[in-house]
Amino acid sequence: MPANIRPLFKILAFLAAVFPPANAAGITGTILTLERAFPANHNVGLEKLIARDQARHARILQGVSGGIVDFSVTGNSDPNLAGLYLTKVKLGSPPREFNVQIDTGSDVLWVNCNSCSDCPSSTQLGIELNLFNPANSYTSSLISCSDTLCSSMVHTTAAQCFTESNQCGYSFRYGDGSGTSGFYLQDLLYFDTIMGTSLMENSSAPIIFGCSTSVSGDLTKEDRAIDGIFGFGQQDLSVMTQLSSRGITPRIFSHCLRGEGDGGGILVLGEILDSRIVYTPLVPSQPHYNLYLESISINGQPLPIDQAVFETSYDRGTIVDSGTTLSYLVAEAYDLFISAVNDVISQYATLVISKGNQCYKLSDSGIDMFPRVAFNFAGGVSMVLTPKDYLLNYGPIDGVPSMCIGFQKAQGQDITILGDLVLKDKIIVYDLARQQLGWADYDCSMSVNVSITSGKDEFVSAGELTVNASSPGKIKTWIISFIMQAILIFASTVK
Repeated sequence: MPANIRPLFKILAFLAAVFPPANAAGITGTILTLERAFPANHNVGLEKLIARDQARHARILQGVSGGIVDFSVTGNSDPNLAGLYLTKVKLGSPPREFNVQIDTGSDVLWVNCNSCSDCPSSTQLGIELNLFNPANSYTSSLISCSDTLCSSMVHTTAAQCFTESNQCGYSFRYGDGSGTSGFYLQDLLYFDTIMGTSLMENSSAPIIFGCSTSVSGDLTKEDRAIDGIFGFGQQDLSVMTQLSSRGITPRIFSHCLRGEGDGGGILVLGEILDSRIVYTPLVPSQPHYNLYLESISINGQPLPIDQAVFETSYDRGTIVDSGTTLSYLVAEAYDLFISAVNDVISQYATLVISKGNQCYKLSDSGIDMFPRVAFNFAGGVSMVLTPKDYLLNYGPIDGVPSMCIGFQKAQGQDITILGDLVLKDKIIVYDLARQQLGWADYDCSMSVNVSITSGKDEFVSAGELTVNASSPGKIKTWIISFIMQAILIFASTVK
């Protein structure tokens, strides 16, 4: 036997010894024929092997359902600081890391590109800014106007066709007046996935995302400058939709945004489990996460708000949006809310208007005398806020300790937006499969349990996503797959 073949047979013998057939005595053996992936006299570059493996991993993932994808979370809800929650995404081959804002109020993942002329080059947020260069990624490809996903979206604001270059592009305008435009491309997104009870690290899948060539408004300012925005909306171009449509993740995601200390939190494409979570239905066929808000209560007493102001239509309704730092109430609800708070607190604090904000100079009693606020939704469930959940500390006013109302009056629109002000320090579950949204108060510095089956009878502890138990069947399959891939690569080098 030639010397360079002996290691191959040693590996096969090892496999036979470790993983014998279930009924070896009664089963006739089957011969597996191994073929070279590349010609024997062909030199294979490492980058080609990696690209081939990544393509294979994407094919493998497409056949798996119910996986959990974990993203890190940084940033906080404090408007005195960033007022942003960020996560990191890895894109391209070789992968590069980008800091993007978590935004449930939009659909598309986009990052600034090297061809951007007005993208910021520095930021005050303590992160390193990066630009994506499609030419430096050997797995990158442009999306043409004829691409199915592009052609299905050109009738919306999510896509447009640049006929001169036959490229699928976009131009977005956000509620704060900022905007971005650019073109779509497809490349690999890298992530950690839990399948069953075993962790698959360095997984990847091809996704379509935006490559921004122009930004405007707050996106250009150093105190808000980031690499891009990660939209977690429901539409076809959402990364969540792209992954779930291929069976890589379930149609559900969850976050727990920490409001205290350094902020941060947990973000998973999967379902966080907690017995205290209550659910309310989502309004169907809406571009955003709209809820049926029925009333607002102060210390258990509903405010006399005409329920019609909360009804959903093309320009009104109640939206959950993690990309909004504060929260906004329609004018009628805001005025009645402020009036009710003033009635409760007038004997304990002095009302002042500071920089357009409704603020109170506090007495020695602090904030304990402020009322509890409840948003009451369809299904008989409520999101209850304590004073610390809706009051902001902008510092002393005239030398006196003061607190300000975090709710703002919606200007020029009849939309109530529940932003990070009320979403922080809570588990929030966006269940698209069942068309419902759930929440529960939670210390987001703690780990959480995440369902790994549709029946919810198995779970893992998430935060850093440590696995509670190992699955021998899956581990065995992984070992065999790993060794067989090693054999294929070894065989391709044998002459």
